[in-house]
Amino acid sequence: MDTEAQPLERDRSSRPSDSENASDTDRPEGRSRFALLDRVADWLPGGRITLTVLVCLVFLLLVSRFVMQPFHIPSGSMEPGLRIGDRVLVNKLAYRFGAEPHRGDVVVFDGTGYFGNADYIKRVVGVGGDHVVCCDKEGRLEVNGRSVDESTFLHSGDSPSDVGFDVVVPDGSLFLLGDHRSDSSDSRDHLGSPGGGMIPVSDVIGRADWIAWPADHWTRLTRPDAYARVSAADGAHG
Repeated sequence: MDTEAQPLERDRSSRPSDSENASDTDRPEGRSRFALLDRVADWLPGGRITLTVLVCLVFLLLVSRFVMQPFHIPSGSMEPGLRIGDRVLVNKLAYRFGAEPHRGDVVVFDGTGYFGNADYIKRVVGVGGDHVVCCDKEGRLEVNGRSVDESTFLHSGDSPSDVGFDVVVPDGSLFLLGDHRSDSSDSRDHLGSPGGGMIPVSDVIGRADWIAWPADHWTRLTRPDAYARVSAADGAHG
């Protein structure tokens, strides 16, 4: 009867076929992939171990090139937060896909043609459109008419600046200072140079997000609250 045949049909349809039970390695394309890897491993001295090491190295190179890159701190210009010899991890995707630097970010940038033929690490003090002045009546930095308390990251004993300045940051540029103001060559020292001490956002390599080495100094670098009350100027980001 038809009513007896139906369960049998269901049983047959629910039973996996031989092709469904086959693993990826049993399929022709799976065998070909592994055969290719085996041939490469046989060709390399050290075999599979060498192949594994090479794959890991290529992966690390791709990550370093496009995602996260380590940088060595060569001077004390960002003390006390960043010390000589520290290794920081720079997020190279931080300002991609429409995002831009904010005041307070610690960034690594290419200073060629502006600061010197090298990469530098400084703190963003002004973004495009900002009016940055030093100093107010209390000796503090002033951005867009708002005084900024930098005591949480400024080097002990340093003033915001021993050099007075009054600048407007062009659109698409940054005004950058080191946290150790008395030991930092930064935007203040290049006001009369090409670009007026400003660095194009396009020359920013990325944002320093972590101190990775030494192990006892491992920490995440966060944006301080010092600039939170600064109003955005026209074309600037708060």
